[in-house]
Amino acid sequence: MEITDVRAHQIRIPYDAGVASFRQGASAISALDMVLVEVTTDAGLTGWGDAFAYVCPRTTRSAVEEMIAPQARGLKVPDAAGIPATMEQIQRNLHLFGRYGITMFAISGLDIALWDLAAKIEGVPLHRLLGETRRSNIPAYASLLRIGSPENIAGECRKAMALGYGAIKLHETTTPAIFAAREAIGPNIPLMVDMNCPLTGEQAIAFANACKDAQPMFLEEPVWPPEDFTALAEVRSKGGLGIAAGENACTEYQFRQMMNAGAVSHAQPSVIKVGGITEFLKVASLADRLGVKIVPHSPYFGPGLLATLHLLAGRDDGLVEMFYLKREACLWGGRADVDATGHVAVPTGPGLGYEPDRGVMERYRVA
Repeated sequence: MEITDVRAHQIRIPYDAGVASFRQGASAISALDMVLVEVTTDAGLTGWGDAFAYVCPRTTRSAVEEMIAPQARGLKVPDAAGIPATMEQIQRNLHLFGRYGITMFAISGLDIALWDLAAKIEGVPLHRLLGETRRSNIPAYASLLRIGSPENIAGECRKAMALGYGAIKLHETTTPAIFAAREAIGPNIPLMVDMNCPLTGEQAIAFANACKDAQPMFLEEPVWPPEDFTALAEVRSKGGLGIAAGENACTEYQFRQMMNAGAVSHAQPSVIKVGGITEFLKVASLADRLGVKIVPHSPYFGPGLLATLHLLAGRDDGLVEMFYLKREACLWGGRADVDATGHVAVPTGPGLGYEPDRGVMERYRVA
């Protein structure tokens, strides 16, 4: 079986996050931008992948079309055992364009699609192809977007809890925000704080000590630059809190540097950024050996979400991250949504489990 074509589909689905906002630098993000990677074969099977695309969908789409598609067309579809070697060769072929960022986002999309195909060929859900299935549904946490107002933060936390979520993550950088959330959710609910890299190491240590009584599970990416693993390790040792990082890291190699530095208690590989399922599995194996917990970065709505669920199905722990917002449409017909108990069911169909709704794709396609 050969790959006949690789296509990138840019999809943009509006959402409503209420009092929250989603910003990347100076740009407000008012819709969910996705680049779906469709890999077709001469046997009629199709694999679906996902390439990270927040605020850069045209760039990611171009990377898939100009770098990935020429590498993949005509390749024999590898089985599960052959995917790592295939992807390493493609990484080697494209290393002149950089091993991180957009190049790896595009590589991630192809890798996920190949795993989808490999499981479909075997007629099994991806989690069974990957090994032992330990969980059939994954506990979700509500990942709140930036709100700012402690009063509004408390209100949104209470709403999320009422919907069944069993854990909360904030995207805030002030201690009043953190304490407001803790008071709203009570002492026993896990609380995480994503800071998005604003502080120096010294500032982050002071911040960790200031909010320690609110008992956050971890501070996520408190330090700029995010790859300053020495500074992160110092914050972890002197701040007295868990430290999470990894959504901006690519490949097992960079995670190895992070973990060897003692920078994190929680590693956060993102399957649509790190290099796909292949690299995610390497990162998870490394983390298990070194005693680091895996909490994936996964606030996605395309195949990357499904892939994350399958990866977590083979683990005894780990939560799935779900952006706390109302989207206008769903590629999966609502089947990958959080239920009333705060869990997301792991798909049981072949491959990733679901095929994207082409009607939704066409309605929200960006030409």
